[in-house]
Amino acid sequence: MSTVHIIGGGLAGLSAGVALARAGRRVVVYEAGPTAGGRCRSYVDRELDCRIDNGNHLILSGNSATMAYLGAIGARDTMRDPGAAKFPFVDLTNGARWTVAPGAGRIPWWVMRPSRRVPETKVTDYLHLLALRKAGDDATVADLLDRPGALYRNLLEPLAVAALNTPPSEALARLLGAVVDETLLAGGKACVPLFPRTDLSASLIDPAVAFLQARGGDVRTGCLVAAINSEAGRVTSLATTTGPIAVAADDAVVLAAPPWIAAGLLPGLVVPDAFQAILNVHFRLSVDPGPVGFIGVIGGMAEWVFIKRDVVSVTVSAANRYVDLLASEIAALVWPDVQAALEIDMPMPKVRVVKERRATFAATAAQEARRPGPRSAFANLVLAGDWTATGLPATIEGAIRSGNAAAKLVLG
Repeated sequence: MSTVHIIGGGLAGLSAGVALARAGRRVVVYEAGPTAGGRCRSYVDRELDCRIDNGNHLILSGNSATMAYLGAIGARDTMRDPGAAKFPFVDLTNGARWTVAPGAGRIPWWVMRPSRRVPETKVTDYLHLLALRKAGDDATVADLLDRPGALYRNLLEPLAVAALNTPPSEALARLLGAVVDETLLAGGKACVPLFPRTDLSASLIDPAVAFLQARGGDVRTGCLVAAINSEAGRVTSLATTTGPIAVAADDAVVLAAPPWIAAGLLPGLVVPDAFQAILNVHFRLSVDPGPVGFIGVIGGMAEWVFIKRDVVSVTVSAANRYVDLLASEIAALVWPDVQAALEIDMPMPKVRVVKERRATFAATAAQEARRPGPRSAFANLVLAGDWTATGLPATIEGAIRSGNAAAKLVLG
């Protein structure tokens, strides 16, 4: 049986592997790190003495590829599901609290009800979202959506920063449009927020590895692919830290490594080369998770606060401006926001600050132009990764769609 060699064990590589294994292909994944998962993984933190996620990821029910992936690996029930679209917020500047609650239907009747929309907004304010469908090639989120009133500051701006991980003054509006079109503009059934009951690895990574292994596949961790060798327009072997891997004539290769690694393995490949950081600050703390397990924060350094089993975890996106601060400084800045958001008064507990300096490519027009399609210069090698031209920003959904696209090309 021919083999598909997958370089990179993140979500793009694993989703490609799952799609290929379902089609009956033998898959071998080569992951340089000690575990699969890439930027979407969990591990035991010695300082906190518990498992934490490398980052925080919110999945929406309208993320069709992600939902199909969870179903394929038997992990749908591992996701916490509030049963309806609910997004609680707090404004730290005035203490105001509200919940944005889109109705289930595609027609947005919910904006007619003040209790479901952002306070101090009008029904007509929400029509601004339609501008995203006609966004020009270079238009930024701020160009199209930054209008007077509460809607931009209290919903659209935090949504854009979370989805694109880029300041709205630079972020490409049409990428946000792609996200909004499949979620918020598709009705509340597409906006139900989901995140793992246990942790990221337990929902998105470990079941996929088990799925591949159960079908004769192999996931080799600690195996760095250092070079790709080719002849006559085809990949013939992979040089790895555990020895050479022959690529047979009917084998295929999926390159699903980060863009800077992919560019090093394929000289001449144009990839995104500007990035935005994400900070995740994990506090060892057990509190009531509330109805949905998270809250959006306006007017603070913290942007989203996730309440997990025994950890409260804060996300700060588009964080290039903060990433060089000491971890202790970051924690000291974020902790007051957590206390205010959760309405608690206590000394700071044990904390771990995780800096992902190259969390995603910068979602700008210049970087969008550098995203390659899934095909490569080699007949038997395809590309996968949230940095490829998926039409979406660098998200879980984009990574999984890229893996599916790579698998389709291999199977075709």
